[in-house]
Amino acid sequence: MAEATVHGSGQQLRDKHASAAVIQADAHQEHPIKLYLVVWGWLFVLSACSYLVDYIGLQGYLRWSLILLFMILKAGLIVAVFMHMAWERLAMVCAILLPPIAVLVFVAIMVFESDYTALTRMNFFSG
Repeated sequence: MAEATVHGSGQQLRDKHASAAVIQADAHQEHPIKLYLVVWGWLFVLSACSYLVDYIGLQGYLRWSLILLFMILKAGLIVAVFMHMAWERLAMVCAILLPPIAVLVFVAIMVFESDYTALTRMNFFSG
C-alpha cells in the first residue's frame, strides 16, 4: 500500500514537471514575422485614419471620439502583439488592464459629480 502511494506521488511529480515544461515552452514561442507585418499595416491604416479626421476638418465630439477610438485601437494592438499580452495568462492581463479601466471609471464618475457640484454652487450663490 505504501509503495502505491509513493509510486502515485512520483507520477504526480512527473506530470507537474511535464506541464511546467510545456508552459515554459509556450512562453518562449516565436511568432511569425507575418503577424508583426500585419499589425504594422493596421497601425499605419489607423494612423492614416486619425490624420484624415484632422485633414477633413471634423469638429466637436465626433472629431474627439474618432481620434480617441483610433488611439485606443492602436494602443490595444501594440499591447496585445508587441508586448505579447495576447499570450499571457489571464491573471497577468487583468493585473495590467484592470487598474487603468478602474481609473477611467472613476474619472467618469468625477465628471458627473463635477457637473452636479457646479450646478449646486451656481444655485446656492446666485440667489
